Amino acid sequence: MIRNFDEMLEQVKSSTDKTLVIAAAHGKVAIDAAVMALKKNLCRSILVGDKSYIEEYLRDNYPEDISHFEIIDCEDDQVKAAIKSVELVRQGRGDLIMKGICDSATLLRAILDKNNGLRTKNIMSDVLAYETPEKIMMMGDGGFIPLPDINDKISIITNCVRVAHALGNKNPKVALLTHTEKVNLKNQSTVDAAILTKMNRRKQIKGCTVEGPLAFDLAVSPEAAEIKGIKTEVAGKADILIVPNIESGNIFGKSLTYYARYRVAHVVLGAKVPVLITSRADNAETKMLTIALGVITCCVN
Repeated sequence: MIRNFDEMLEQVKSSTDKTLVIAAAHGKVAIDAAVMALKKNLCRSILVGDKSYIEEYLRDNYPEDISHFEIIDCEDDQVKAAIKSVELVRQGRGDLIMKGICDSATLLRAILDKNNGLRTKNIMSDVLAYETPEKIMMMGDGGFIPLPDINDKISIITNCVRVAHALGNKNPKVALLTHTEKVNLKNQSTVDAAILTKMNRRKQIKGCTVEGPLAFDLAVSPEAAEIKGIKTEVAGKADILIVPNIESGNIFGKSLTYYARYRVAHVVLGAKVPVLITSRADNAETKMLTIALGVITCCVN
């Protein structure tokens, strides 16, 4: 099992041969990310956008690498670039897709187009992976579904488990987070957690061990679980945290970066290929790790 991001990078370098399509790649950050992926031997990239800008930037900054990129001209039309990038993936020319300088909503509209997009029957959600001193953990969903119902939560669990499997964890422990370990009929998140736990035990949710409701301390701290007398397979040993709503996931995810200073990466699953929607505030390392996480996830169906 892959225990940290350095191991993940080595795994990607040694065992994958994937192509990343970058939508609206005519921006410094997008091109830098593509060059970084090339130099780290993570993947090839097709750059879709304003060809004149992309070529000029590569000539000025990476002249030795310009020949390694396929560049498809859509001028500076972000909508056209998003649609063309999705088309390339549909044609089998790309294994994953990444947002360049276009708005997230622009890329997602192209991905979700009923006739020409990358829709599946699955619900899309964001999987955040973060590196603790002990292991890589995952959290979902802090980016897509504002207030997930129980069916949404099944998809969120499934997407997180897919990433865990890609990292070599064959039976990840999933904690369904709320404010308590007790079921409260007036608090829907605790009721959902109890139902999802039962569904997992009856093999309706596979590939993992699910338990909830659990408070955060009981999910991640063996000491807290022992003090409170919660002795289960998941308590204190969780690999995946499922949050009850988008606010808690967003705040938790950003706290990992800005307070804990953990390295993070994230990938959106549920479409035909992994989707990488990096934040404008993400640093170069986060973008590199996000590309690597997307590439390694391509290898698991």
